[in-house]
Formats: sequence, structure tokens, C-alpha cells
Amino acid sequence: MRVAIHQPHYLPWLGLIDKIDRSDLFVHLDHVQYERRGWQNRNYIAAKGGPVMLTVPVVQHSRGELIKDKQIDTAQGWIEKHRRAIAHFCYRNAPYWPELGQDIVGIYDREWTNLAELAITSTDLILKQFGVNTPCVRSSELGEFTGQKSELIAQIAAKVGATAMLSGDGARGYMDEDVFRELGVTLEWQNFQHPTYTQFCRAEDEFLPRMAAIDLLLNKGPDGINLLRAARAES
Repeated sequence: MRVAIHQPHYLPWLGLIDKIDRSDLFVHLDHVQYERRGWQNRNYIAAKGGPVMLTVPVVQHSRGELIKDKQIDTAQGWIEKHRRAIAHFCYRNAPYWPELGQDIVGIYDREWTNLAELAITSTDLILKQFGVNTPCVRSSELGEFTGQKSELIAQIAAKVGATAMLSGDGARGYMDEDVFRELGVTLEWQNFQHPTYTQFCRAEDEFLPRMAAIDLLLNKGPDGINLLRAARAES
């Protein structure tokens, strides 16, 4: 069984969707330290003038806060800003907006207070629209783990019964394959290949990569997952 493990990300990019799609089980790594200035609370969407960053404001307490405990700063009025950026400024004329738009902005009908819950909900929504049915669990629900870094990830993989773990290429510099091997888990590398597709608001030679996955969804619809899979097969 192949597992993938990653921190929850708000409006995740295609690299994370690809990792989940290629796995038999995905673990939201929500019991580790929240990364300030990371990607857990923000991502880009595409507009005619270029990328637009959507950031969920969070309450800053101690540096040791865990992702699962990270609270959203509800006083900032971010929900309507994000709804309008998606529904009006960026995607109201996208090919699949009439079909999928209301489901996407529906996540803003709720007054969110916990970042992990928002991030996981946004990921689940995208997976459902793309027809990806990989089961997902939260690491905080799996019990106690004593390890750190590679050892922690390997322990989680072993706990869920994985024989292989799919890791992003950015982790090559610090993942210890021997630690995984000792626990009977083979470490595999994602080698993610970003698909190129027509973005309705951009010229063909102005493609914006690394946008939130809703960009592919609203430009190409649920079948956009096949573009992601085709790029993987060609690598």
C-alpha cells in the first residue's frame, strides 16, 4: 500500500492533488508545528494581470503552535475578500464556472475558526470535483508518535500499514531512506510534472503554473484530472 503524507494546505496546488491521486491513503500531517510564512494558509489564483495571492489571516501565539490548533483571525474579514476574488475578479467567466463555481465558493458560507479544518475542507472539495476517491485521515487521529523529521514520517507510514511512501522531490535533501527501510517502508519520489493547459484569462504563451488546483478545475472541468495524469505518464 502506498501512502502520502503532507501538511494541510488551503486551496492546494496541483502537486498535492497529484500526490493524493497517486496514493492508496493520504495523511494530513496536522499535529506538527505550523510554519509561519509557509503555504498552509495561502495560495495563488490566476487573473488576467497575473497571480493573485489569497491568504487566510491567522492568530499568532507561540512559535510552537501545532497546525491542528492554529486559529483563524476572524476579525480580518477575509472570507468575503476571497469569495469576491474567486467569483468576480478571477473566475466568473471561466468555462466551468456555471457548473462548478457555486460549489467552490460555498466553502465561504461558513464562519471558519480553525485553519486545518478549512484547509482540509478545501482539499476535499477539489478531490471530489476531480473524482479522486483516495481515503484521507489526519495524523492527529492516529495516536502518539515519538519520532522527529524522517523518523516521524516513517512511523506514521508504518502505523497505517504502508509498504511505500510517496514523497515530494523537495524532500530529497532531508528524507533518510534508511529510517524508512528499517520500518519496512520503501521511499518513492513523486517527480511531479506540471500540466500546461489553456487559462481562459491568459494568452497561450502566458501560462501561469503553480496556481491553486481550482484553476485547472474551472478552466478544464472534472476531466482536468486527466491532464494531470497524462503529464505524470509522460515523465
